[in-house]
Amino acid sequence: MKHENLLSSINSNEDASVFKLNDELALVQTLDFITPVVNDPYHFGAIAAANSLSDVFAMGGDVINALNIVGFDSCNFDTEILGEIMAGGADKVRECGGVVVGGHSIATSEMYYGLSVTGRVNPAKFWSNNTAKVGDVLILTKPLGMGVLSTAIKGEFLSLEQIKEAIFYMSQLNFYAVNAMREICVNACTDVTGFGFLGHLSEMSNDNVSFEIYSQNIPILQSAKDMANLGLLPEGSYKNRDFTSKFVSGEADILLYDAQTSGGLILAVSQKEAQKALNRLKDVGYEMANIVGVCSERVKFNAIQIK
Repeated sequence: MKHENLLSSINSNEDASVFKLNDELALVQTLDFITPVVNDPYHFGAIAAANSLSDVFAMGGDVINALNIVGFDSCNFDTEILGEIMAGGADKVRECGGVVVGGHSIATSEMYYGLSVTGRVNPAKFWSNNTAKVGDVLILTKPLGMGVLSTAIKGEFLSLEQIKEAIFYMSQLNFYAVNAMREICVNACTDVTGFGFLGHLSEMSNDNVSFEIYSQNIPILQSAKDMANLGLLPEGSYKNRDFTSKFVSGEADILLYDAQTSGGLILAVSQKEAQKALNRLKDVGYEMANIVGVCSERVKFNAIQIK
């Protein structure tokens, strides 16, 4: 049964829970962990932490603290590797003003790392994922292609510069986007992770709106396009397409289904504030942020129309 203080819906695939404590304060809580997507342990820790922290930012919240979640293969790796992973994670938590307050680890044959995160938000101002309004403009803050590039890294297909570019975007916090939107009315938001751009966008639909997507406006890293052309697509991207395509009309590039790690935010803002929002996002470091679509009146059978 729904609790009276639980403000987030358990039926709408929200990115995190929002639990009201009083009229001024609600807790935002989430947890997530991933297996290694890059070979460097410090950068893996930073990327995994950014991925976990992102769910708090997708709700418009600020991070308070975090607990480490660790599965470590101590039979094949030195504990110094574990220290580097957690150092990368701790640096990302500190970057957004949070504190690592502990955690739990177990011995596993497959390594993983992530965080259980607690944040805060005004209970009247948090961002839901399915409350976009007709006429809203959709902004994507970070480029797509991280699933393809993670696969390419494992296969040693990328140059050092391409690897550095992928690490930069996967470890870039969505924290700065939240601050940039402080005076902007954000009607809905989600972050782009394992279900891909179109998968998470489908979760933003509601009974009143559909989405018209300008495919040529969607930022995608050139290296990801190159690797996709070589067939280096993760299995999850095909699964995303199989599931999500029933919500989509028009031809969609497979990279719009690409399973992301620590992707950007999809923000639904009013048309009159869209350019101001985009400018602010670029000013705080999201140089590839772009307007990627609009919210139109609901189409009965297809939530997403590719233009």
